[in-house]
Amino acid sequence: MAKTTPFTLVIFGATGDLTRRKLIPAVWSLYRQNLLPEEFRVIGFARREWTDDVFRDRMKEAVTEFSDCPLDEEEWRGFARCVHYHCSEFDQIEGYRDLRLKLESFEAEPGDACTNWETCCKTELRHSVLFYLATQPGQFSLVIDKLRQAGFHSAHRSGQGWARIIIEKPFGTDLASALKMNREISKGFSENQIYRIDHYLGKETVQNLLVFRFANSLFEPLWNGHFIDHVQITVSETVGVEGRGGYYDQSGAIRDIVQNHVMQLLALVAMEPPVSLKGDDIRDAKVQAIRSLRPIPEDCLNQQIVRAQYTRGVLPDGREAKGYLEEEGIDPKSITETYAALKVQIDNWRWAGVPFYIRTGKYLPVRITEIGIHFKPVPNVLFNSAGQMQPNMLALRIQPNEGIALQFQVKEPGPAMKIEPYKMRFAYAESFDSRSPEAYERLILDAALGDTTLFIRNDEVEAAWRFLDPVLRGCLGQNRDTLAGYPAGSWGPLAADELLERDGHQWELVRMPARK
Repeated sequence: MAKTTPFTLVIFGATGDLTRRKLIPAVWSLYRQNLLPEEFRVIGFARREWTDDVFRDRMKEAVTEFSDCPLDEEEWRGFARCVHYHCSEFDQIEGYRDLRLKLESFEAEPGDACTNWETCCKTELRHSVLFYLATQPGQFSLVIDKLRQAGFHSAHRSGQGWARIIIEKPFGTDLASALKMNREISKGFSENQIYRIDHYLGKETVQNLLVFRFANSLFEPLWNGHFIDHVQITVSETVGVEGRGGYYDQSGAIRDIVQNHVMQLLALVAMEPPVSLKGDDIRDAKVQAIRSLRPIPEDCLNQQIVRAQYTRGVLPDGREAKGYLEEEGIDPKSITETYAALKVQIDNWRWAGVPFYIRTGKYLPVRITEIGIHFKPVPNVLFNSAGQMQPNMLALRIQPNEGIALQFQVKEPGPAMKIEPYKMRFAYAESFDSRSPEAYERLILDAALGDTTLFIRNDEVEAAWRFLDPVLRGCLGQNRDTLAGYPAGSWGPLAADELLERDGHQWELVRMPARK
């Protein structure tokens, strides 16, 4: 893995949950693996009146609690010297100008080993800056505009480094807001400086999709409607709204999961082979797949989409869960869905006639993200006396217990012709001694290296919203009578099962081996 040149990571919203749980543990892990340059800095930018030492202590607690890399005291002291804090309101330009002064303070000082200021690696700490927007979505445009006003957008034109911005999802709440956000960003920063992050794309199994499809001659010739009957994508969560009722009620499962996570998984499964493994070539192929989705007319919503809310129920661990409308911050008349199942079609030569079934929801029995490739059954001619055979199935498990499973038919030992399905499994945890890096580790490092492959481009965002916007408009016109219910802890409403049963299918998941 290539090392980056010296750079500074500035985290906006540094006192928030994302920084504690994911970002600083990820940077700490990169440091422990010697994947960061010898000269780097982390600056937390937030409104709380903390000092460097307070911020370092809080981040040490975060690493102790959330990182799977042990905290060695001597190594932590070396890491902590690179960690700083900057207190400012997000809307005050003076704070951004003071940030520039802080960056300039990282330059070589008299007595340093660097004798030539122009070539000293420390000068890159102010010229090469990665800004991470771990703020509320409503503050994205504000922070980017202030960075522009403070002159950070032109760092890449000086010839002495670069300026890049990582933006967390959501990328708008509909097509109009996504277009507005992209326009506002482009006023000061070019598209090649923007890194829209979906942490799913940093997961090993998602990255392995490209290798699995295009590095194995066994599968790519079969990856089309001649051999594949249908595709299932499941993203299930075992938690409810978790105190985020006010936010979630303005979002729902389609905006929160389908528009980003699921669309990215679908694009990687369905896309044509890219021209190369360069970032833009891969993203071109993904955009084309999303643009090929057949629009769902509003009068077909009830035939192709199931929306539901969880009601009171008993979770697998025995706890009783409240219904969605009983959660704090939820409008008692809300028609926001906590579960969504969709049937979509891709109108191109590869996937003509192959339905893609999608489901996602909260308070489901298990936490799982899995892609199921269901192949067409063989003609029941040779083995008609052996009974109904299950079709071949390929399962790509994204989380947890990342891996791949292939189901095929075998004959049971004995004198009778008895055929049973057998699952051949590959599990990352069992096959490799090295740990699988957390998604944020890979994504932060790629952004520092300038590799855009695993990030979302503006036209990807807009293509996904163009497909889902009519769906959301149609949902807003529905009343509570069209919204199904499902008990918390169940696999969703019966209507979601019927969505597949009408085509002769059923939802399926493959049991994968647990981690050692």
